[in-house]
Amino acid sequence: MFAIIGALVVLGCVIGGYLLEHGNLSVIFQPVELLIIFGAAIGGLIIASPPKVMKMVIVGSLKIVTGKSYSKADYVEVLMLMAEIFAKIRKEGLVSIEGDVDNPKESKIFSKYPKFLKNHHALDLVADTLRTVMTTSIAPHELESLLDAELDAHHEESLIPARSVANTADSLPGLGIVAAVLGVVLTMGKISEPPAVLGESIGAALVGTFLGVLMCYGFVGPAARNLEFQAGEEKDFLNVLKVALVAFVGGTAPQIAVEFGRRVIPGNVKPSFIEVEDALRAAKK
Repeated sequence: MFAIIGALVVLGCVIGGYLLEHGNLSVIFQPVELLIIFGAAIGGLIIASPPKVMKMVIVGSLKIVTGKSYSKADYVEVLMLMAEIFAKIRKEGLVSIEGDVDNPKESKIFSKYPKFLKNHHALDLVADTLRTVMTTSIAPHELESLLDAELDAHHEESLIPARSVANTADSLPGLGIVAAVLGVVLTMGKISEPPAVLGESIGAALVGTFLGVLMCYGFVGPAARNLEFQAGEEKDFLNVLKVALVAFVGGTAPQIAVEFGRRVIPGNVKPSFIEVEDALRAAKK
């Protein structure tokens, strides 16, 4: 939603300022130049991107429009899940959660948190880590190094769509010049026309440069930055899981391990200690 509002602000200010100076909208409305610029940009993106990357770009772009991101409720939910898993392990041992991690969708614990179940990266991180702890004698510092490597690899992969869109944004001013040059070539074919006709044709040609720069810095460039923020939010969420798991494997009590996780939640969505406690009490009741 905010992305749509931002796009409307960009268009409103640019077009509004142009109209305030008594500009003629028909001059800057050049659908053919938009076709040239965006068609070439999308074609270049397809050339540069394997199918997997194109799918990631499309999924990320949909998230930009929907404005979905991690909220305080999402973090409270994952802390409650961690608390329940840790408490069961502490009471009944690691073997007690073997069925839960082998088949999370059928697990009584995981099924309480349907939104978390849909987050495949987070679910795999928790399940694979618990399997590792159950089947090996990995030390806490080794587990932390292992999880850090996994998070770094996942974050690098998550940044691929942002980099692809950023490269496309960088190409737009150049493609705008291509459209402008084509407009000038067409204008040269009208050299015998009156000055008024030539002036309109040259103005239409220059719109190509205008559109390329506007699309780069007003829309596509900010979209790439939005995708980068999405990747950062995903890493922050997974980092909460990592910190809580490492703390618990290191021998920390379940409640303290959950607090370790809470402390690394980004400040704008961090639940307070009391909020987490109230949520845990309500879940027990």
